[in-house]
Amino acid sequence: MASRIEDYALLSDLHTGALVGRDGSIDWLCFPRFDSPSVFTALLGNEHHGRWLIAPTDARVAARNYVEQTFVLATRWESAAGVALVTEFMPIGDRRASVVRRIEGISGSMEFKQEITMRPGYGKVLPWVRRVRADDGTYVIVAVAGPDALALRGNRLPHAVDHKHAGNFTVAAGEVVQQELTWYPSHRPIPQDIDLDAALAETLDYWNGWAAKCSHDGRYAPMVERSLLVLRALTHEDTGGIVAAPTTSLPEDFGNTRNWDYRYCWLRDAALTLEAMLTHGYENEALKWRDWLLRAVAGDPEDLQIMYGLGGERELSEGVLDHLPGYEGAVPVRIGNGAVGQYQADVVGEVLVALEKLRQAGGKEDHFSWPLQQAMLAFVERHLADKDHGIWEMRGELQNFTHSRVMMWAAFDCGVRAVRDHGLKGHAERWEALRDQLRTEIMENGFNRDLGTFTQIYGGTATDASLLVIPQVGFVAYDSPEMLGTVAALEKELVDEYGLILRYETAAGLDGLAPGEHPFLACSFWLVEQYAHTGRHDDAVALMDKLTGLANELGLLSEEYSMKDGRMAGNFPQAFSHLALVRAADALHGTEQLSMAADGGGRGHAGVDSPDEDSPDKPDSAGTDRILDAGEDSVQQHGTMGS
Repeated sequence: MASRIEDYALLSDLHTGALVGRDGSIDWLCFPRFDSPSVFTALLGNEHHGRWLIAPTDARVAARNYVEQTFVLATRWESAAGVALVTEFMPIGDRRASVVRRIEGISGSMEFKQEITMRPGYGKVLPWVRRVRADDGTYVIVAVAGPDALALRGNRLPHAVDHKHAGNFTVAAGEVVQQELTWYPSHRPIPQDIDLDAALAETLDYWNGWAAKCSHDGRYAPMVERSLLVLRALTHEDTGGIVAAPTTSLPEDFGNTRNWDYRYCWLRDAALTLEAMLTHGYENEALKWRDWLLRAVAGDPEDLQIMYGLGGERELSEGVLDHLPGYEGAVPVRIGNGAVGQYQADVVGEVLVALEKLRQAGGKEDHFSWPLQQAMLAFVERHLADKDHGIWEMRGELQNFTHSRVMMWAAFDCGVRAVRDHGLKGHAERWEALRDQLRTEIMENGFNRDLGTFTQIYGGTATDASLLVIPQVGFVAYDSPEMLGTVAALEKELVDEYGLILRYETAAGLDGLAPGEHPFLACSFWLVEQYAHTGRHDDAVALMDKLTGLANELGLLSEEYSMKDGRMAGNFPQAFSHLALVRAADALHGTEQLSMAADGGGRGHAGVDSPDEDSPDKPDSAGTDRILDAGEDSVQQHGTMGS
């Protein structure tokens, strides 16, 4: 049975990612890309669908953390007989598709159990497995199935037992056991052995060097840094595409059918990632994401999709894996995503807002980027009267969603500013007229004057958490009467008993699915941002602390969270949640800085002191400790994690 979602750690090599449980089992891994068929699929089934377990036979996890600012995982196991440290990572730098697991005896001795069941094709294919002698004289366990091959090397190889490989080994103090599982195309020779210690050093250097460029000094700086690292970890090194999550079909509601494949690149996520990277000192990364965006949408604007594959692939048809029982029985297990064919009217606005911010930061348009943006504006104009599926990918009847219409307004607003503020050539007068037309329409149909609130759809009365985005793009001010009334309605209708906000009322049936889901974390981060910009500093900090406390001890967030059950829900780790965390932290830091300046630098807003370096309440870094030396007793863990 799979572990709870929050018990997993992510490993990444910037091409794919593995999920490692606290129990020492790698239950999910797709090779060679995030969206490739998985070779370990126990996450959505059981051990027979593929996993790789290395864990003591009798010990407990004393501590688990990422080493410094990396995705190298260190787990300290302790028992009455001894202490051992397991270090796990995916090498970066040599373009080798592999996972390395290093077991080091710290004191005494400890017995470990190893089981590996290799099942390509999402746990369905039984490969041909054999033990061969490599050119260097060492033995390698090789599994072949069609185009895929896996090679397991190490100094404690398991033995074949009932369609899997298993075996026990003991590590004593000072002894090191190293195992590497490598994927390669089956028509090629078995990859050569490598220096795993050198690979570890190179991987540590890469992640630490990347993190060192991060610019953020607010109270939530460690969480911002870890969130940006997550975004980087979910990004394909070559194409620049960022997956929404490395998993598929982790349920939004346990036992329900809200199970989706998130291993693809949403334009919305890519645009928001561009903005986050730009804000925090990663100009080159921002430009690379811009280039991915432009390549993905290149062509006839009428063929615009809301999501693409890592390389810009367009065919992402949804299918069902009937042989898998699903995470805790949640079926169907889906691959591909049917939402790829939806029309979501907000997407162009998301992209153009991000590219406008890139221009404001000094980014230059070229012969490709600006004409393509003009074509996207023409697309919005042609579809001005069309209803859409909305940001939440409703599978029910098409509607005029207020959030979507506001983002169309934002698209034309960006076009106007591109001409008037940046000197680009374009139809500023026509875009301005369309922008103003949309404003009038939205205020007449998407704002209920009797209730004093923006509404989810034109002519409706219900609210939707996406309305919190309206002031983010400048349609109205955060503290306008319209937004304050909307926030009051949201707090009444969608904020639950635990203080988190739901996306919308699923019982209304607007999404075409059975009702029921947990709070979507990104929406609660938007509420933090709203509070921060309207003088509700204490409310903003209280909610932000609650939300960051929902991350696991490694600083990773899922899509949703069940406060009632005290557990994560949805695909994991979720890029959108981490993107919204960065925005919320930036809003809090920015408003605190403004308040301190207004008060002469003495105190924060509402009399709240800003933490300094010596404050005992200052959050520790999320998963940023070093590998333990033999004499250390514990790994410091992030003090704000855990619910």
